[in-house]
Amino acid sequence: MRRTPCGRCVVAAVMALVSADSRIAELLAELQRLLGHTQEERSRSEHNLINIQKTHERMQTENKISPYYRTKLRGLYTTAKADAEAECNILRKALDKIAEIKSLLEERRIAAKIAGIYSDAEPPRKTMRRGVLMTLLQQSAMTLPLWIGKPGDKYEVDDIDEEGKERHTLSRRRVIPLPQWKANPETDPEALFQREQLVLALYPQTTCFYRALIHAPPQRPQDDYSVLFEDTSYADGYSPPLNVAQRYVVACKETKKK
Repeated sequence: MRRTPCGRCVVAAVMALVSADSRIAELLAELQRLLGHTQEERSRSEHNLINIQKTHERMQTENKISPYYRTKLRGLYTTAKADAEAECNILRKALDKIAEIKSLLEERRIAAKIAGIYSDAEPPRKTMRRGVLMTLLQQSAMTLPLWIGKPGDKYEVDDIDEEGKERHTLSRRRVIPLPQWKANPETDPEALFQREQLVLALYPQTTCFYRALIHAPPQRPQDDYSVLFEDTSYADGYSPPLNVAQRYVVACKETKKK
């Protein structure tokens, strides 16, 4: 028998919906403003980068590095660094707004369910074919934002098999978070798993994570990990190398088998 939410709960849910809609509208306006500032910063820094390029061209023509050019380049690079940091700070703020919008949208979905705007009998999401689901997983991995060195952000975990149902509440000890950022091997190699490190990785064409060894870490930001899955059907106990996106490779707390 399906429980009907009390009138007070429905009123509270409707108020939460209105509040969420209002806040989302504010955040979208702030996001638009931040994106405008990003373009302004990029246009300003572009002029300085052109000056750096022209200065290098003049130095090559004269075939010498005079004290004048050395001083000029030092000033230009200092300005370029400050411009890049300013743009980076704006982009961080924009990402924070996007994360808050996503959180509010989930709160809105739950409030709408309580208010009776849609019911369990009519879930908001339709069951997807497996092929479509695999494509979405790959697209999610490809669009994962690049980590730029600001640790300490919180994680959110969704159960992809619980379509249209409430989320489960688990203790932090029982959850292994998926990465929110993609690590750049050229600037942050220490953020990547290294060769022969034990991990849990998403087996290709499934939604299950299995124990595996890192065969080779990514060499470029867009590259995948090459991993060896534990498989007793092979003589050495591991499968041939398979590619898995950064988003779907996580730490394994168990010790490596000897």
